[in-house]
Amino acid sequence: MREGGVAGVRVRSVLNRHRRRDDWFLDEYSVNPYYGCPLSCVYCYARGTKYGSSPPGEVRAKVNAHEVLARQLRAEARAGRRGFIALGTATEPYMPAEADLNLTRRCLEVISSLRFPVHVLTKSDLVLRDADLLREAAERAILPPDLRGKVEGAVVTVSISTLDPEAAGAFEPGAPPPDRRLDVVRRLSEAGLAAGVAFIPVLPGISDGEGEIDRMVEAAAEVRVSHVFVGALTVPGAVRRAVEGLISRRFPELLPTYRGLFSSGPYPPGGYQARLDRMAREACGRHGVRYMLL
Repeated sequence: MREGGVAGVRVRSVLNRHRRRDDWFLDEYSVNPYYGCPLSCVYCYARGTKYGSSPPGEVRAKVNAHEVLARQLRAEARAGRRGFIALGTATEPYMPAEADLNLTRRCLEVISSLRFPVHVLTKSDLVLRDADLLREAAERAILPPDLRGKVEGAVVTVSISTLDPEAAGAFEPGAPPPDRRLDVVRRLSEAGLAAGVAFIPVLPGISDGEGEIDRMVEAAAEVRVSHVFVGALTVPGAVRRAVEGLISRRFPELLPTYRGLFSSGPYPPGGYQARLDRMAREACGRHGVRYMLL
């Protein structure tokens, strides 16, 4: 089965319910209408999983995602369970195929009609197409009691790893350039939506310094961002090989930094993320931006 030049698959389940609410993105559920991703971000943690592209760039569309989602969300609502649904945790929900297939939009229509809150995670300007639907979802959403009055019912977070277009092109070859992504945030904010930026992952030696983080937060403030996240790079399994391969080719002077940072495993030392948090909070304070959603 092929849909719009993309392989189509039918699924029995599309809604993943988490054991606990995510502390950062506040989601209790996740939905990914596609397998694979053409953005080919070198640091993508889905590399090597069922959502990783093999061959690179291959995409499969869950053609009945919206129908299955409606059934599953009705069951959750009947059981009295209702929380944020994250769209795009493992693959880009607004990849080019979405322009023709509208699977993400159809899933948003279901989410809005059943009054669940939603958090869209994206790098794509195609999300602007659905600003009307996201406003509707924000107005209709029934938030969990402890989140009411604290967050909007629809949130969009655009991810950016660096403002340097050359480095971004190397690490995220299929994604729009950073300035275009910032413009997406500006336009969503102007449309009345809660739109933020996830500087995740910041890139060691490229965008994790105090000056770089301050410039990123300042750029976010200029586009009237509603919130900012800052998070570290992780390199599980196949990601380490891909990242080290790119660093060796394009930024060889940084190879010792990367190897030292991840000498004990896929995560940097705890002090590294603590340092990022401190710098991000201080930068957000200077520029009048909310750090994190809560």
